[in-house]
Amino acid sequence: METLIALSPLLLMFLLMWFFIIRPAQKRQKATKNMQTELRRGDRIVTIGGLHGLVDAVDDATIYITVADGTRMQFERQAIARVLESAKATI
Repeated sequence: METLIALSPLLLMFLLMWFFIIRPAQKRQKATKNMQTELRRGDRIVTIGGLHGLVDAVDDATIYITVADGTRMQFERQAIARVLESAKATI
């Protein structure tokens, strides 16, 4: 029983760290992965590097985007930071 009481501050610190650091990070990671798997043709996106474009085609691991002047570029799915406007919302 004394061992449990002695370890209780350490266990409490671990629980607090899990609730305030690890759990929110896992939620963000899951939301980002979900967003990257649900990309569709016509979505307006921003890459990690800050490039804005329109999704032109989607493959298993890559995304083809068109930028303002009609240039078509190829990116990995993991390079997409966020979706500005979903094609689902505009239909």
